[in-house]
Amino acid sequence: MKSIAAILILPAVTGILLFLIPERYRVWKGIASLLACAVSCWLGILIFVSPDSISGLEASSLTYVNDLSPYVTFRTDNLSKLIVLCSTVFSLLILLYSIVYTGRKNTKGYYSWFLITLSCTCGAALADNLLLFLGFWGILGITLYMLIPKVDEDSSAAAKKTLILIGASDSIMIIGIALIWSLTGTLNMSSVSLPAGNILTAVAFLALLTGSFTKAGAFPFHSWVPDYAANAPASSSAYLPASLDKLLGIYFLARITNGIFVMNEWMKMLLLVLGVTSIIIAVMMAMIQHNYRKLLGFHAVSQVGYMIVGFGLGSMIGVAAGLFHMINNALYKSGLFLCAGSIEYRTGSDKIDDTGGLSKAMPLTFFSSLIFAMSISGIPPLNGFASKWMIYQGIIDLGSEGSISGNLWVVWLGLAVLGSALTMASFVKFIGGIFLGRRNRELENIKEVPVTMWLPQILLAIICIFFGVFATNIVVPKIIMPVSGSFVFDGIWNSSLVSLLVLVSIILGVIIYLSLNIKKFRSEDSFIGGEKIQEETNYPVTEFYNTIKEFRFFSWAYSRAGEKWFDVYDLSKRSVLWLSHQFSEAHTGVLTGYIIWAVAGLILMLLILI
Repeated sequence: MKSIAAILILPAVTGILLFLIPERYRVWKGIASLLACAVSCWLGILIFVSPDSISGLEASSLTYVNDLSPYVTFRTDNLSKLIVLCSTVFSLLILLYSIVYTGRKNTKGYYSWFLITLSCTCGAALADNLLLFLGFWGILGITLYMLIPKVDEDSSAAAKKTLILIGASDSIMIIGIALIWSLTGTLNMSSVSLPAGNILTAVAFLALLTGSFTKAGAFPFHSWVPDYAANAPASSSAYLPASLDKLLGIYFLARITNGIFVMNEWMKMLLLVLGVTSIIIAVMMAMIQHNYRKLLGFHAVSQVGYMIVGFGLGSMIGVAAGLFHMINNALYKSGLFLCAGSIEYRTGSDKIDDTGGLSKAMPLTFFSSLIFAMSISGIPPLNGFASKWMIYQGIIDLGSEGSISGNLWVVWLGLAVLGSALTMASFVKFIGGIFLGRRNRELENIKEVPVTMWLPQILLAIICIFFGVFATNIVVPKIIMPVSGSFVFDGIWNSSLVSLLVLVSIILGVIIYLSLNIKKFRSEDSFIGGEKIQEETNYPVTEFYNTIKEFRFFSWAYSRAGEKWFDVYDLSKRSVLWLSHQFSEAHTGVLTGYIIWAVAGLILMLLILI
């Protein structure tokens, strides 16, 4: 219990005190934040390894909040412990990266808001009472807004959009929480298990699902994520949309689908449809991006779809796959954003077309980016392949149920595999456009980023490899199954054996390459009227993907997407402005008109009352 109180109080108090220190002592503020974060990480480890699971830890034991004891209740089970551990580890690595990276960014109060975010994330993961949970959850919307500097019109618009969408979803969640109180008489998540038998339960489910989807960045409440990724500092994007917000959003989805509500067929169908829709729509948008940070933002949306599909399956392997992919996504997605920040830190540009040939100049960033790109694409033996393979197995198992969603298992499987293939296609552009090819003349003096920036990237890449190689032997049995429940893998699948076979095939390929002297080849310049252009030209990696936008149906869809047809925020804004215009038109300044409106309103009120 002392660890729980400390992990909530220490980062929050440290963050508040750092507001009092002037920004000119930014380095010292960063060091103090790093120490607080390291202690929080140690506390997270202690909570995770603790054998005790505390449910309903009432605030009456915390004498300074005795009056709130009916509402301030916490719970430490295997799921909350996992979220707290992951949150503190990611916070420590990203804060280490931020020490140097944020020196060039004008993010006032960055370290304070960073630590407050960590405190509220742990509080939300440990809270059992829904009102307490909502309090921590709501503060995170404010910190998300504050961690993006409003330096120009685009960044200000992205910050405002994020705050409005997150705030609106929180308001909708209040409706769901009120309905749960009305139906059960309690607000403790551990005491609620609602079967989907009436309209009020359905509305409560949809209300809470809206909050979960918006926080995690899932379709159709996803549009804030790409805009945030394109305008916020890379460290902020790695910290919130890529890791902590994703962890917390999917954590709440796990609570909704495996505790607060008893899932039925229509709930499963809804999750599966929204899951595969998130996968395909977001990855198609990612493929045409020239801004590599926005490309990563759309992939952050796409990967959430796999987690939703896992929970939509409703089986133990599905839940385990969703949780495993949640952790894997936070690993490689936060790593990708850190790599993107390193590239921007050295090149000063966030456009793929402005980079190229950086693999020799930034070898550590290239290595980690390659690992993350292969992981998110589902290439064995990395961690992304392991969790996606479990999702595929869960979908195949669903086909044996005979339900409506089970009869459509081929559709879910086909779209999930297609999404993975398209992900790999878009990351060919990311890796090829940034690190391969010829280096621009303007980037001749580029060098690797400082150690505090590349070290977190390398550590995350190593964890991706470890989680893939030892998925079936250590990670899933020791970390995931205690949360999801035990299950048996279909067929013969051993991640370590697969990794060994991959390694052997690579070694054999190198031996064949060297033994046949394939490396001895001749290269000649293209002959174009005697002009030498070989050293000046490069392959247009982004232009190839532009052809997708011109292909029949895709051309129409991309055009509509450019007009914000699929953006809930923009559609809502247009509707509000249209309605406001209609009301303004009614104000003609003619007295008789106002009298008619007043009488019509009175008649309408009487009809409603009667």
